[in-house]
Amino acid sequence: MALNAGAAPDAIKTISDGQDPAAAFTDAATLGEGLRAARERSGKSLAELAAETKVHRRFLTALEQSDWSSLPSRVFALGYVRAYASALSVDEQSAVERFKRESPDTSVPLKAPIGIAFEDVKRHSPRIVAGVVAVVVAVIGWNVFQRASLHQVAHPSDIAAVPKTWAKGDDPDPQVALSAPLAAPPDQTTPELYITRGLEAELTGVDPTDPAAIAAAANPEPVQKAFNPRGAVYGASANASMVVIQAKTAGALVVRLGDGQALFARQMAPGEAWRAPIGVAATVDVSDPAAFDLYLNGEYGGSLAGVLTPLAQLNSRADQAARALAATQARAQVQAQAAQARAQTQAQTPPSATPAAPTPTPTTPN
Repeated sequence: MALNAGAAPDAIKTISDGQDPAAAFTDAATLGEGLRAARERSGKSLAELAAETKVHRRFLTALEQSDWSSLPSRVFALGYVRAYASALSVDEQSAVERFKRESPDTSVPLKAPIGIAFEDVKRHSPRIVAGVVAVVVAVIGWNVFQRASLHQVAHPSDIAAVPKTWAKGDDPDPQVALSAPLAAPPDQTTPELYITRGLEAELTGVDPTDPAAIAAAANPEPVQKAFNPRGAVYGASANASMVVIQAKTAGALVVRLGDGQALFARQMAPGEAWRAPIGVAATVDVSDPAAFDLYLNGEYGGSLAGVLTPLAQLNSRADQAARALAATQARAQVQAQAAQARAQTQAQTPPSATPAAPTPTPTTPN
């Protein structure tokens, strides 16, 4: 026996509609309210939907709150709407149409290409073909003429008589004779290398008598990984920025000013980068901190610490790193100048003279 045998058809319809997420989406006034009502009817949380649709929870919240400014480019936003509607068993096309009505596209539409009319090309095509044929015929004729002018007719030899040495192969010329091979030249020796005192310190800046300087030259500091553009670079110019954020993998990057206005927003492809301006109060918002690399003054500075990072903090780190590098270079220059001065002093000081041993005085016997 069916469980709803005693229920009226209207009651059955009401119960079905009360649990149908699509019905809740259709009755809502806006797209965001419809998506939120459909999700609540389905009993799913934002975390579950984020795991199912592979869309960040922050973007799903922005769709429910109709916060279009927090979404990336329009192409990705339409994909998020389709994924959200599909996960809730809601008509995807209906959801996309409502999103287009509530969030109109402000981008400039594509214009028709401008070029030469097909009728003009067709009208001038016989002349073009005739010109090409004339050029080809001229090139071929020039090559044929050159080959014909360089061709020489065979003529008899001008030699009146054949020499006897040519006729008899066993009669060598008495004026030509080979002597015995000469002995090999003696081996050359390489002179001993001469080292000028003070020259090494002057050229390299390292004092050969200083163990600390030799150890520092043998174990230099490791070279950091420098910034290497592998795609488009957005944002400020290279001479007006100290911080660069580069995407290792695909991810969303949004930079908001203090009043909430978006300074930069893009779904970054691997290799693309954004240069941060100096002196701008903003917040860097990324979908995944591990997907982005941070470069300070062109040198690798690790990954971003979190999803939200103040831009002033990154600029401060870059300024401190630049000052530390300048101080290190200044100390190295002072040490090199001191080593060079010591080497010059040692080169100018003459070696100490060894006192001669006293000559013994002979003694005469009494």
